[in-house]
Amino acid sequence: MTQTSFSETKYWLRTARTLSEALPYLQRYSGKRFVIKYGGHAMVDAELARVFAQDIVLLRQVGIQPIIVHGGGPQIGRMLDRLAIKSEFIDGLRVTDAATMEIVEMVLCGTINKQIVSAINAEGGRAVGLSGKDGGLMLARKEMMIKDGKEIDLGLVGEPASVSPQALEALESNGMIPVVAPIAFGASGETYNVNADTAAGAIAAACKAARLLMLTDVPGVLDRDKQLLPELTVDQVHALVAEGTISGGMIPKLETCVQAVENGVDAAVILDGRVPHALLLEIFTPHGVGTLVRKG
Repeated sequence: MTQTSFSETKYWLRTARTLSEALPYLQRYSGKRFVIKYGGHAMVDAELARVFAQDIVLLRQVGIQPIIVHGGGPQIGRMLDRLAIKSEFIDGLRVTDAATMEIVEMVLCGTINKQIVSAINAEGGRAVGLSGKDGGLMLARKEMMIKDGKEIDLGLVGEPASVSPQALEALESNGMIPVVAPIAFGASGETYNVNADTAAGAIAAACKAARLLMLTDVPGVLDRDKQLLPELTVDQVHALVAEGTISGGMIPKLETCVQAVENGVDAAVILDGRVPHALLLEIFTPHGVGTLVRKG
């Protein structure tokens, strides 16, 4: 075991307090697959990115099989600005034409993906970067936006049609950690940009993952008094959306969680990626630190 991984193991044992407390979690999750959607502040803050890489390596060392799916909206926006490529937005969604798609693929599959891979490898892991186009991982169809009862064309924006996880399984069987950029292929050879949350949910369902963990910039799902809701069933999610307690950008994240658990994922969790070691605190402590969504 490397010096870095040893120090991280000691951190985890301090979190769990005793080996006897930690052992049930090791037994429960050993050999299980966890899909982790990585984005937000956790990805752009250098120290949080380093800690995230350490935690991913530790998860693999204790027998969990992590799959990382990452976003990169702010980085794409900065590169488009540098190249003076103007973006059109409709209700906050970027219209992706061919010129924009070329930059999106370059940033997601190139710069960001390789930064994450390098960070994990620097901490003693064996990460490999790929996109949904590699190994036929993710087939996408064109996504249309519905506004005022009309369909609006967002260009090369796609939604997952099917996921074939064989490439991920091949990497895992060789002790490697897949890092996936949410770029997919179309039936006629098109390249589609897929929302990273949606891609992570589809991959988690196809892999029958034990957990879908979505790192965000909020503590989790909050009630009307701004207190964290530690656990929700699918029915409770629908009720909270209907009454307006859950609104805005949290709705599509929870829709992804609900779809994942309804399609075979044991549970999905929304947690705060701004908290150092949030993954370890969620997985290896009795009550976790985010909002866990179960089927019921």
